[in-house]
Amino acid sequence: MTSKHPETLALHAGWRRDSATNAVAVPIYQTTSFQFDSSEHAANLFGLKELGNIYTRIMNPTQDALEQRLAALEGGVAALGLASGQAASAYSVMNVARAGDNIVTSTDLYGGTWNLFANTLKDTGIEARFVDPTDPEAFARATDDRTRAYYAFARATDDRTRAYYAETLPNPKLIPFPIAEVAAIGRKFGIPLIMDNTAAPLLVRPFDHGAAVVMYSTTKYIGGHGTSIGGVVIDGGNFDWEAHPTRQPMLNTPDPSYHGAVWSQAVKPLGPIAYILKMRVTLLRDLGAAMAPFNAFLFLQGVETLALRMRAHSENALAVANYLAERKGVTRVIHPSRHTGVGAQRTARYLTKGMGGLCGFELAGGVDAGRKFIDSLKLIYHVANIGDARSLAIHPASTTHSQLSEAEQAATGVTPGYVRLSVGIEHIDDIIADLDQALSAAGA
Repeated sequence: MTSKHPETLALHAGWRRDSATNAVAVPIYQTTSFQFDSSEHAANLFGLKELGNIYTRIMNPTQDALEQRLAALEGGVAALGLASGQAASAYSVMNVARAGDNIVTSTDLYGGTWNLFANTLKDTGIEARFVDPTDPEAFARATDDRTRAYYAFARATDDRTRAYYAETLPNPKLIPFPIAEVAAIGRKFGIPLIMDNTAAPLLVRPFDHGAAVVMYSTTKYIGGHGTSIGGVVIDGGNFDWEAHPTRQPMLNTPDPSYHGAVWSQAVKPLGPIAYILKMRVTLLRDLGAAMAPFNAFLFLQGVETLALRMRAHSENALAVANYLAERKGVTRVIHPSRHTGVGAQRTARYLTKGMGGLCGFELAGGVDAGRKFIDSLKLIYHVANIGDARSLAIHPASTTHSQLSEAEQAATGVTPGYVRLSVGIEHIDDIIADLDQALSAAGA
């Protein structure tokens, strides 16, 4: 049967049974290597004449089941599981950009992603240009474009902007990103929009709004259990990589690492998967950030309940936001339901299926009150993660965003007294009771 409903896809997409044993559950294929049928079979696999298993660093049946399921949920054509969300962020950019190139990225990013772009990728020669997503046209203004009048004497090589990057529901601001507007701008230039959808699985499908690539830290809501680190990149199959060959040279010029293959041409017989297949057989092959089969198995368990959990997360976080808004010692509540103006408009447009499980707030007592609140929690865990089934809290300025300067923290929306909650699926009365006693202990 076919279905477009996430509750059904989460249980059935990409897998029915094991062909060897008829097992319904996806087995953990804990192996490094796979037997080839013949020398011709091996040559065909290595030559990309057919797809199949070669080595678990590059592909594995347990990973494949997860990749197919997530691609189906997202509405994409193919996916690649990786060892972490950080690897997914890095690979998604490095797949189209190299030394001398640049990307344009939203300022509203997870601190680790900001540092990756601002420092680590910079050391490889890839420049990240940070722009405020309040104005979608900021992406156009930051884009290299030799067709503009002041680039009249520029060369094709001056079109070095290769991708746009953003988070669907960035914390701490929690203002939905203008996916459709920026995606449309990018397509005029031949630039794909890469969306980090970690905080909004099933709530938003970026491909439906024009994004070309979606990535996740599967560590978060996809798993939900807090037991495994992982990431995934999903190819929408909806971007014409050949339309602007000078803008996307890594997919339109011979690749010396794979016998001179031109990816936009070589992959055509296999479908519109040039972007993700190139990532698999070059970046993953060479850098090796492979997802472990056992972790892929654990993420499959999480996916099965994802639709149920996202509803519960969204309902509980909304209730927490409403509760916090009534506390006199809370000076500000950050949640999509509390936005006004453009933020409210984007929430109404993009978050029609729920507002997610994140909520932030600031205390009148500032940093000291924030510390006292964190140290007084009894039910809610003080950890660096988000997206667990259990509720979590953290002080970003001193932890997740601590590598950033004060100006950079301010740009992302992190203030000294800000506390972030990842609201879990416990009974709402118990969550609020713990918040209540911890706020009282903090003088709020």
